[in-house]
Amino acid sequence: MEDPRKTLAFALEKYPERLEIAPIERFVLEAARQNPRRPAFVKVAVPDELVKNLRGRAEDRDQIYLVRVPRDLRDRAESPIILPGEAG
Repeated sequence: MEDPRKTLAFALEKYPERLEIAPIERFVLEAARQNPRRPAFVKVAVPDELVKNLRGRAEDRDQIYLVRVPRDLRDRAESPIILPGEAG
């Protein structure tokens, strides 16, 4: 499988209007932390089209990623101050 970061960076740069991005917390139905009997989990509600896309041959499916953006990066994105290495 290709590097998902490379694929995501390309899509964000070249075709951002074609990406579907929504904060996952809007769709959480149930969540539980890990305990001795089972792993931690999050159950989310998604559109039927997304579920249909999870079946079939891997090369025919869209890629679906779960991406976590650390709070400090979100704060940097909202800051008016540009640090070295962020310009460009």
